[in-house]
Amino acid sequence: MTAIQLNALNAQMWRDLGTIAEDEGMMRRVAKYLRRVVKEMTADPTLMTKDEFFQMLDEAEKGPSKRFDSVEELDQYIRNL
Repeated sequence: MTAIQLNALNAQMWRDLGTIAEDEGMMRRVAKYLRRVVKEMTADPTLMTKDEFFQMLDEAEKGPSKRFDSVEELDQYIRNL
């Protein structure tokens, strides 16, 4: 998105907020939605609970595995994927 498009979007957002600023119920809905959007934006998708981590390890142990005798074998395997 270009800077001009971003500025236009920003201006439209403020105009729309001005339109509903007198309605407390609508402002509460907007604030609630913004909090949810910011939370989604700042959430770290790599975070997991200890139970989720150990469950992931258990599932990985059940699946097929490969063993390599040297780093060169591992490197060759990865390059051939």
